Amino acid sequence: MNFKTIDFSRFSSIRIGPVADVALIENDRVPQGRVIVGSANNLLVSPTPPPLMMLSKEYDFIRLEEDGLHIGAATPGGRVVSFCKKNDIAHFEYLSKLPGTLGGMIKMNAGLKEYEIFNHLIALRTQSGWKKKEEIAYGYRKTSIDEVVFEAVFEAFAGYSVERYDMFSRMRSNQPSDPSAGSCFKNPPGDYAGRLIEAVGLKGIRRGAMAFSEVHANFLVNYGGGTFDDALWLIGEAQKRVREQFGIELQCEVVILDTQN
Repeated sequence: MNFKTIDFSRFSSIRIGPVADVALIENDRVPQGRVIVGSANNLLVSPTPPPLMMLSKEYDFIRLEEDGLHIGAATPGGRVVSFCKKNDIAHFEYLSKLPGTLGGMIKMNAGLKEYEIFNHLIALRTQSGWKKKEEIAYGYRKTSIDEVVFEAVFEAFAGYSVERYDMFSRMRSNQPSDPSAGSCFKNPPGDYAGRLIEAVGLKGIRRGAMAFSEVHANFLVNYGGGTFDDALWLIGEAQKRVREQFGIELQCEVVILDTQN
């Protein structure tokens, strides 16, 4: 088994975490007892994480074939958009504004508004083989996938749209540029997590170098040197205040990797 040493304080999008040896998934062989980290764009990694693994570069590919667009699960969203622009393929423009790699996007059905990764999915390949879209339960920012995803095939329609690309850019223009793990909480039905966090007085509130952003309250940002404990405190405080004031349980969209909690 091969490993890659990763400093999560540099590698993760929120710039928090230890230096850890991460096992590489190669030739479809998945190490047992490890958690997959992808590109760590929605992860909060503690100083005591569980054993970790990630896909090797062999899963970073894009191929246009007769049955659709095949994309490896380690392929960054930006690379998918560049390929689709060059080959005039529609419906992937929004991926330019979603951080991370395809595998993580699929497992959480990532998207912007009504544009979701499952909209044009045909099938995906996991540890147990190929699965059609119809065999997978999915909804808003969730799926029933509990295996490592190796690749997926999507419908390939002609018509890359610069207008759609620009629209998605505008949709993301209100998001902070500081290091973060993206949206901290899922939006509850009929409401917005950012509105609720602001309503309970936590927008802009800092704990050490961590804060709920002044730009968008549902973004937990790191102003430099933020710690796992401070981030966890803010997450818990937001959940407590929203529960007490509105009776709503905020569900984390950020994934917390910690063996102590």
